[in-house]
This record gives sequence, structure tokens and C-alpha cells, in this order.
Amino acid sequence: MRVLLIEDEVRLASLIAEGLGDEGVDVDIEHDGDSGYWRATEGSYDAIVCDIMLPGRNGYEVCRDVRAAEVWTPILMLTAKDGEFDEAEALDIGADDFLRKPFSYVVLLARLRALVRRGTPPRPAVIECGPVVFDPAIGEVRCRGAILDLTRRERRVLEVLMRSGGDVVSRQQIIDKVWGMDDEPMSNIVDVYVRYLRKKLDEAGAADLIRTVRGLGYRMVAP
Repeated sequence: MRVLLIEDEVRLASLIAEGLGDEGVDVDIEHDGDSGYWRATEGSYDAIVCDIMLPGRNGYEVCRDVRAAEVWTPILMLTAKDGEFDEAEALDIGADDFLRKPFSYVVLLARLRALVRRGTPPRPAVIECGPVVFDPAIGEVRCRGAILDLTRRERRVLEVLMRSGGDVVSRQQIIDKVWGMDDEPMSNIVDVYVRYLRKKLDEAGAADLIRTVRGLGYRMVAP
């Protein structure tokens, strides 16, 4: 079993890696959320163990961004927090299990083995809006059978709009979901990406799917 451990407490991380290593688990360690996110998206792991309180991206953000990057490796969240809402938030953003500190290596190893036996989470359901079909599991967007050549951020903006179910999505909501809370994109960035999307959808024969709701934002409406 190969595991990525994202834990900022250096001594604790070493102890966890040593304990798992004694059981034959190969452990890579990162001590901050940004490095952990990079390793999670670039490496190949059977499971990811991620603390919540991390420098850089926190554990929630790491989990959210890893799933947004279409990585479905099982994630076990470690938390020193006590409360069902923290646990519910971890599961809601894409984590597969959680373990509250302090914990025993026996329990951690058992949880990891259970996650690996369970395999990767089910691939997300395909989303459709008129002739446009988005497959989140592979990041592929088709329109009338043809694959659209979209950048990663264009796909994310489109996904946010398609998942809204026809409801209005504000520019700030799109920025928060696509660029994140820490980025400071230019003020008209959403309008720029919507313009890109409209052009590509129009060329693919799916014009007028994205509607502007003046003063509120955008919504996606199937013909």
C-alpha cells in the first residue's frame, strides 16, 4: 500500500510514517497543504491521509481541490477538532473517512485497509444541459457528439453553471468555486471566461445556453 500523509506536525508525521512503515506501508510525507495538493495530483497513491489544520491550503481545501482536479484517491481526514459538523464538512467536500486525534496506529491502519478494499469513490454522474454533456470523472465535455477543447478553468466555470440546475450563479460564487478564496483574479475574469465558453459553445452548435441575468450573474438554460 502506498499512502500520502499530509501533516504539518513534523514529529507526529514521522511517528505515523514509522508506525505504518512497520506494517509494510510505503508513506510519502508533505507538511503543508500546497505541497500536499501538488503531490496528491501528481503522484499515484492507494490512499491519502490529510490533517485539517495545515499551513497554506487547509485540509478541507486540499480535499476540495484534489477532487476538483479529478483525482479520486480515497481520502482519510485527520482532525483534532471535536464536533459532528467538522466531520460532516469533511465528508461533504469529498473525503471518504475521518479519524479524530489522538488515534492508534491499529485503527488508522484498519481504516486505510478498509478504504483501499473499497476502492476509489464512484465516478461522478454525467451532467447534461441541452446538447452539452459533461463527464466530471474524465473532465470531458461533448457537444452534439464532438469533444470541446476547453481549458481546465473553462471546464470548471461550465461545471459550476451546469450543476446549478438552471439557478442563477453570481460572479462571486463562480470565483470562489473556480479560483478559490485565496486567489485575487481581475474583477471581470468571470465575464471573460463566460465569453470564451459562449464562443466555443456557439461554434459547436449550442448557442444561447448561458444566459446573463443582469445585476445577478449567469444561469444555464437548456433549449
